[in-house]
Amino acid sequence: MLYYLLYPLHVYFSFFNVFRYITFRAIYATVTALLLTLILGPLFFEKLRRINFGQYIREDGPATHRKKQGTPTAGGVLILFAIVTSTCLWADLANQYIWVALFALVSMGAIGLLDDWKKIKGKNAKGITARQKILLQTAVGAVIAFYLYMLPSWNTQLSVPFFKNILPELGIFYLAFVVVVIVGCSDAVNLTDGLDGLAIGLVLLVSATYMLFSYISGNVRIADYLQITYVAGSGELTVFCGALVGASMGFLWYNAYPAEVFMGDVGSLALGGSLGTVAIITKHEILLAIVGGIFVIEALSVIFQVSSFKLRGKRIFQMAPLHHHFELKGLTEPKIIVRFWIAGTVLALLAMSTLKLR
Repeated sequence: MLYYLLYPLHVYFSFFNVFRYITFRAIYATVTALLLTLILGPLFFEKLRRINFGQYIREDGPATHRKKQGTPTAGGVLILFAIVTSTCLWADLANQYIWVALFALVSMGAIGLLDDWKKIKGKNAKGITARQKILLQTAVGAVIAFYLYMLPSWNTQLSVPFFKNILPELGIFYLAFVVVVIVGCSDAVNLTDGLDGLAIGLVLLVSATYMLFSYISGNVRIADYLQITYVAGSGELTVFCGALVGASMGFLWYNAYPAEVFMGDVGSLALGGSLGTVAIITKHEILLAIVGGIFVIEALSVIFQVSSFKLRGKRIFQMAPLHHHFELKGLTEPKIIVRFWIAGTVLALLAMSTLKLR
């Protein structure tokens, strides 16, 4: 919005020429989302308390989590508000990819809000069924997949890290691939959101990494130099990722241990789904598994745990997701969180290094 209101003034005042630069707008999208979250946070969280929108703790979870019962949840609504507002203010709204990313964010957030509302209404830790959630997520992923697939300029090749000349053509199977990436990322972030600040801290790292990926994928000269797939228009997603970073930092201010508020499924499903969408658009889908390696490991720990128990009647971990296993092993919650953040930072740096290793 500000791009259209203020950039035309550059013919009269040269200062306004800065609004043409993605980097400038991405920085201020980050700052705007951060300030919105920090300023509106206390008011919004107090409203959640007044309407008794508190977290219900699963009975089979670690005993140390019982004290968190009643902590305001659905703080993800504030995250989404900050991201959408900041993006609409600073992004080029004529860019189709901005709207695809916003669609993923809001649609997945709506599914998560429904889940959170059902938990509060039912006064337990069970929301909508797993089947209902997957079906709704799949529908959102399918809409995005078909939209991208139908774009005349879109290609269905898959970029493989480390290999510049290996670009497998997925064809019609690209549709299923997109759905798997978006739904898988959404659920992985959701599963990781079990300790104070853990998931939002990792989302911050992944979002910051994809700020870089979005910018270079949308810059024809840099993309050509690094020999990565150039996607015209994807650079504008740098602004969207900046808003993700800002909102994540602002929410972490309140969600850090001991958390004053939880993001709920409305936050985790939305953030995961939008990051998966950005990865698809920028043609860095496989790198998402490296950048968000902690999310992948957390999701796999649940899959392996459930599969092992059904097939062998035995558990691999004391409890899944993996962060709960370490809790039951005696590690304190803050230590687990910081160590996972450190591991996430290393993985993000590893993913960025692949840009030169081709």
